Amino acid sequence: MNTEILGVALQILLLIVISYPLGKHIAKVYKEGNDCMRFMAPIERFIYKLAGINPNEEMDWKVFLKSLLIINVFWFFWGMILLVSQGYLPLNPDGNSGQSPDLAFNTCISFMVNCNLQHYSGESGLTYFTQLFVIMLFQFITAATGMAAMAGIMKSMAAKTTKTIGNFWHYLVISCTRILFPMSLIVGFILILEGTPMGFESKMTIPTLEGSEQIVSQGPTAAIVPIKQLGTNGGGYFGVNSSHPLENPTYLTNIIECWSILIIPMALVFALGFYLKRKKLGYVIYGVMLFAYLLGVFCNVHYEMAGNPKIDEMGIDQSCGAMEGKETRLGPGATALWSVTTTVTSNGSVNGMHDSTMPLSGMVEMLNMQINTWFGGVGVGFMNYYAFLIIAVFISGLMVGRTPEFLGKKVEAREMKIATIVSLAHPFVILIFTAISSYVWVYCPGFVESEGGWLNNPGFHGFSEMLYEYTSSSANNGSGFEGLGDNTYFWNYTCGLALIISRYLPIVGQVAIAGLLANKKYTPESAGTLKTDTVTFGVMTFCVIVIVAALSFFPAQTLGPIAEYFSIY
Repeated sequence: MNTEILGVALQILLLIVISYPLGKHIAKVYKEGNDCMRFMAPIERFIYKLAGINPNEEMDWKVFLKSLLIINVFWFFWGMILLVSQGYLPLNPDGNSGQSPDLAFNTCISFMVNCNLQHYSGESGLTYFTQLFVIMLFQFITAATGMAAMAGIMKSMAAKTTKTIGNFWHYLVISCTRILFPMSLIVGFILILEGTPMGFESKMTIPTLEGSEQIVSQGPTAAIVPIKQLGTNGGGYFGVNSSHPLENPTYLTNIIECWSILIIPMALVFALGFYLKRKKLGYVIYGVMLFAYLLGVFCNVHYEMAGNPKIDEMGIDQSCGAMEGKETRLGPGATALWSVTTTVTSNGSVNGMHDSTMPLSGMVEMLNMQINTWFGGVGVGFMNYYAFLIIAVFISGLMVGRTPEFLGKKVEAREMKIATIVSLAHPFVILIFTAISSYVWVYCPGFVESEGGWLNNPGFHGFSEMLYEYTSSSANNGSGFEGLGDNTYFWNYTCGLALIISRYLPIVGQVAIAGLLANKKYTPESAGTLKTDTVTFGVMTFCVIVIVAALSFFPAQTLGPIAEYFSIY
């Protein structure tokens, strides 16, 4: 047990230590161009020439957003065509058939918005071709899209007064060539050395210790898993994701993969401070996010290692903790850490089944996604925090009788309206879709039965499964309480709609706020300026986030995990 706790502590320490220099590197990539990866410039110039892009052309926030949306629409249709027709395409040694249109729609939207919600099993629902040229390709593009959007926001925040926020295409390309691709190569080599498959052979038939035979899938797993984690994508190559012994073979690969999930979101907060030359602001934001993350880790590690009291009553030894749905080679401590790490980001990969975690652990997992602000997905994590930052500035200014200002720009009604819409849209989408699914479950039992019955768990936990599914979709996370039968018309289409709204509405709003503020007259700081880089303001922002985001979900949480907790303890 002490070894498990030590392993958790060392992983967190490793994240904190490495995120600082990586943040400095990322700031140089986006601002100065004299980073250690500048030798990639010839490749980047070739890409610009091939695509007809002028990387030096500045864009205002509207053109920036237009470019962002265009590339997403194009790749959506690319993915739909390949997924439906994958049975006729090459690199399909196992003979997997094409996806149905509703499943292809859900899969495409899910991977296009960096969610990676999977209503299929990776080894049987995809071919090697679509794993590489849809799934892996999308995982690079969507991660780079979020990072490019944050780069544009950082440029707008750094400028005193400007009408432009950089070039989306330039940020997209260098996010891949100078950050995501080199880091993926390093992680991929480690996975190969530890035994993760990397090849194109068909399924293997191997003898088991019991004397029977088992068919084991393989393929280019080591190529896909690194960007799955580093890009906070999370879509598993295998159906059970990183709990699969070929996707995550050893405790070392578990550490590397868990580290990969959070390292770039953490580093981007430091990058913000370096880019703006306001390191103290970066430290405050980092501190708020880290505090919330550590609270979740403490809660989940405690409950998962303590075990289930109902099993204690049966006289069954739980010295190893609550082991249902967990891998014995990893243990409950590592699974609890991963469950928090994957939900404070938009990653969603799992090394154990979230459906089997203790009630309050499940509540923490859902709260992380419902708040959707603690580190978050690459790029978009800070952008979600940015909306609450604007609200906190406005409220704080009114409380102390000062004009609300952020980095020398006045925060006025227009920015506040957008920030409010962005902040409230997230709980609105989750709660409305959960209410609709609950209504259909109760009042349309015939329809539910025609789709396989949906729920495998009655009562409080069944409600939690539906709430979790829409929470995960709206947070662009992708993990699930897998007792829910979700590969149906209803869940494929409703989750797809939740994914679209919850990805693009916030990005549009956040970039718009940045563009509007950038265009305003810069006012130098004075003695009367509200300081936003203090611990006090950090606490204020934390409180605003908890009140606006977390409390919106308290009634729903009481019907699910909280009620389940009191039924057990």
